[in-house]
Amino acid sequence: MAVKEFYNLGQFLKDYPGMSIRPYRGDGFVIRGTFNFCGTPPNGIQICDSYELEIMVPTLFPKAIPTVKELSRKIPRDGKHHVYNDETLCLGSPLHLMKKIAERPTLTDFVETCLVPYLYAVTNKLQNGGDFVFSELAHGVDGIINDYMDMFGLKSKASVLKAIELLGFKRRVANKLSCPCNCGKRLGSCVFHKKLNGFRNIASRSWFRMHSNIISVMK
Repeated sequence: MAVKEFYNLGQFLKDYPGMSIRPYRGDGFVIRGTFNFCGTPPNGIQICDSYELEIMVPTLFPKAIPTVKELSRKIPRDGKHHVYNDETLCLGSPLHLMKKIAERPTLTDFVETCLVPYLYAVTNKLQNGGDFVFSELAHGVDGIINDYMDMFGLKSKASVLKAIELLGFKRRVANKLSCPCNCGKRLGSCVFHKKLNGFRNIASRSWFRMHSNIISVMK
């Protein structure tokens, strides 16, 4: 299957004509250029703006998250606009992004559900001041863990880390281990296993193992 067909890249380039494929020697491919957008959230005002962006799309997309860099430094690097130290944009917690991509797995869907809301919030903040107009995570691992506590319905960081770890195991192995909800039962004997299994379609076991290692180091 051709790359354009697999990623629905042709539709993306049609929707965003200021962007184009650029040479790239790494894994996946890069799209770079002027990204023009307009956004109107519910009960909000329409905002239209443009940014010079580079989007790196990994070969495993939609089972892996694209990374986005803003090239002209229009977005301040002041710790208040959610730009990582490596210049990539913080569009949300990794698992939340994977969930959105799993639900709408094309490049156009990715930018509409993950990138445009972030850029809308940034432009609104630059033009009008104040906080981000959408819910804003705390920086670093604390923000990620708090978001996962809401997603899983768990009440502690330790429980979240255990849940992510279990998602890296085969289901039959995970079900024999203690449930992260702290009910005292094995996961397979607790109703929580149904909620946890719902996340297995979002990403692979290898992704959850890798993510578990990353956030364990970050904490």
